Amino acid sequence: MLFLRILAVVIGLSGIVVGLLWVAQGTGLLSWPSDSLMLDDRSWAVRGAVMAAVGAILLWLARRGNGTNDNHL
Repeated sequence: MLFLRILAVVIGLSGIVVGLLWVAQGTGLLSWPSDSLMLDDRSWAVRGAVMAAVGAILLWLARRGNGTNDNHL
């Protein structure tokens, strides 16, 4: 069970980072890489916000545990 919690934390953090990158590119705050199709495209900002929210929920669920007293993370 600990392996699944660690995996959920890793995937959740990755989702947050990737989502924030998409938001930054979609809103034009980050123009890297310069040939990216996501630059100044608001639809990618929305997708990034959804991705970051899903990552945050997954991280919250992983940190929440299963109700036992084994909160190692």
